[in-house]
Amino acid sequence: MNKKEEVISFPRLGDYEVPISYLLKKLTKHKIMIAPPITKNTIELGSKYSPDFACIPFKYNLGNFIESLDQGATILIQAGGGCRYGYYAEIQEQILKDLGYHFEFITLTSTDKVTVSYAYKIFKHLNPSLHFFKFAHYFLMTFLMINYMDRIDHYIRANIGFEIQTGSFENLKRKMLKSFSKTNNFITLTYQYFKYKKAFLELPLKSKKNSLKIGIIGELYTSMEPFSSYFLEKQLATMNIEVKRFTNLTYLLLVKSRKTKKMLKEVSNYCKYTLGADGLDNVYRAKYLIEHNFDGIIHIKPFGCTPEIGAIPIINKVCKDGKMPIIYFSFDNQTSLEGIKTRLEAFYDMLVMRKEKDDD
Repeated sequence: MNKKEEVISFPRLGDYEVPISYLLKKLTKHKIMIAPPITKNTIELGSKYSPDFACIPFKYNLGNFIESLDQGATILIQAGGGCRYGYYAEIQEQILKDLGYHFEFITLTSTDKVTVSYAYKIFKHLNPSLHFFKFAHYFLMTFLMINYMDRIDHYIRANIGFEIQTGSFENLKRKMLKSFSKTNNFITLTYQYFKYKKAFLELPLKSKKNSLKIGIIGELYTSMEPFSSYFLEKQLATMNIEVKRFTNLTYLLLVKSRKTKKMLKEVSNYCKYTLGADGLDNVYRAKYLIEHNFDGIIHIKPFGCTPEIGAIPIINKVCKDGKMPIIYFSFDNQTSLEGIKTRLEAFYDMLVMRKEKDDD
């Protein structure tokens, strides 16, 4: 009797399925299944089987897992670490097993940090014949790919609202991600990055004169997974707004832990301690956006996100002192798209009138 083929799957998070699936394909001998695109059904499934108090990232991830298992996944990968999310792996695994699914559940981090030794142990388990040098090569390749993606995304967010040909940025990005997934060494990957960076810089843009600049701060999942925030950044782009968003995988994996002392020093008038998850980061970011003359701030979070709830009064104080307009969006499975659009349009109109008054 033939042994059943093992199929690895993992939850979606923006476009990061490209580097994650790349790493899994290079380092394991199993079939890789990217979870189905997130839809309304994903959140309905996740909400149906989740505790009521669990936040939206938990429910989206659980919905992703159920959809993947229904399509034949046998091994589920979860990132782990951070906030209450540090306990989510155990809870999600138990819920899925209670539903009758049979699978292996793997968490990529033993703590909030990604350690090379622990990651190698995980991949060695998935592929016993894996040599460390091969692991190290593709592990570093994946980190570099993520960094290149995040650099390009930073430029896209600042400029996509001013593209002359609709869809030019998204079409070019799809080509870039496809080319990244076919690379096998650092030289080729770096060549592709600079090739597409040049192509993005050459895309024609409308004038940014008198345009608004808005910073997006808040919880990490709703910042990085566009479906969970109802494609907020796309809506801002249709309004010809320059957007800055801080949170990405490069920041979380490589920068965040090294900036804590600096952030505490910069916001010492408002925070003496860290606030958990991204709470301190967002207080610091609000101050940064004020000092860099942005026109407004949008704070986004899942409903019930404790660290962000704790940070909001402090962020309010920072924005009041800096005379910075800010609007808050809290997302759950009952959030109304029309309600988001109405509030966003009102915020936009207020920023435009404020800017015109300042110019006069």
